[in-house]
Amino acid sequence: MEIADIRGYALSSPITPPQNRSFFGGTRSLHKRDVVLVVIETRDGERGVATAGASSSAMREYFEGDSQGTFADLVNGPVADALEGVTLTHITDAHDLIAGTGLPHHLQNEAISAIDVALHDIRGKELGAPIYELLGDSDQTDPTTEIPLYASAGMYMKPSGYAEQAAIIEKLGFMGYKYRPGIGPTGDRRTVDLLSEVLDETEFMLDVHTWWKVRDSYDRETVRDLVSYAAERGAYWIEEPVEPDDHQGYRELAETRAPLAGGESEESAAGLVELGRTEAVAFLQGDVRHHQGYTGCWDAVEYCHGRNVEFVPHNFGTWVGLLANAHLVAAAPDVGLLEYPVFESDPLLDVEQDPGMYPFDLAFDIMKGQPSVSDGVLTVPDGPGLGLEVDLDIVEEYPFVDGPWTEFRYDEEKNSTDSHL
Repeated sequence: MEIADIRGYALSSPITPPQNRSFFGGTRSLHKRDVVLVVIETRDGERGVATAGASSSAMREYFEGDSQGTFADLVNGPVADALEGVTLTHITDAHDLIAGTGLPHHLQNEAISAIDVALHDIRGKELGAPIYELLGDSDQTDPTTEIPLYASAGMYMKPSGYAEQAAIIEKLGFMGYKYRPGIGPTGDRRTVDLLSEVLDETEFMLDVHTWWKVRDSYDRETVRDLVSYAAERGAYWIEEPVEPDDHQGYRELAETRAPLAGGESEESAAGLVELGRTEAVAFLQGDVRHHQGYTGCWDAVEYCHGRNVEFVPHNFGTWVGLLANAHLVAAAPDVGLLEYPVFESDPLLDVEQDPGMYPFDLAFDIMKGQPSVSDGVLTVPDGPGLGLEVDLDIVEEYPFVDGPWTEFRYDEEKNSTDSHL
């Protein structure tokens, strides 16, 4: 394929007015969600799309200088300069050309990820096949096009609030309910108790990155006790219980025999595999939008195959990102679960009480039509490529707003008691 044009569009979905969430030791402010839409066109008129951003990990939740606007500029500058006018024999040829731009390592990986997904979208359209048929060995693996979803919701609320939200998620048929604790050790423990009591068929998972952001409150011993307790009470996994690069910390917590998850914050596909090699995580969370696309994530999928670690994609963004990761799940052996972030006013969820975390209208408006989700199960589209059409009107409707999407403000003095009981 010959690349004719590459464009990156930085987009923002405002949260108006901003929302504040109190956690143990401070307050988190939510201002907006950002996405970079990448569009590639070939000389033959085929178009491929991908999203970047919309992930706290990949573009630095507490970023220092990098932003979605900056990344879009890089796509329109060095990345476009390296690829436009080039005829690619293999998709990985684009990886090599981007690696030669001299961009910082994490931005190279982000660019490679988006370009890889968009090129697979184009290749699928050229061949008239969905992406999941292009991946792996189709002669040995039948695609799994009906994928159970776990709902990713729950952010810093009273224990009873988590329990109420989890009950709604269970009624909607989701396989699991993942939430963000961090309301204090006592409150976190109480939440685990309530979830273990209120849920019958639905599993619960803890996404605990706040624990290592609040060092004074959640020291090593406290984290170990909470991880052990959550496991004893039936948690399906405990995600990112220590800083992402603290592989020794993962190993130490694995001694509790608790099911640990991690990987979304690894900067590269190689980093994903290295985390897997620790044998400390039961679930490895790669993401085609951040770990060198399908090409990079497939390395991690193959590593997990036949080992005691399950590949479960991280997915926290738009419906485009959801379906992009869904093709990976459909194609991969021993992979059968996908994350579904629950935002406010989700048109797929017919409920009286909204279980969404916060507004992110762009997540839905970015594509024409809707994903096929019923009773917590996603049907992967079988059209060529990604099997979706992006609504390019969003470029005008969601202009980029500079500044951080979220901010953590910490109390000057350490809290002496849990504040959300």
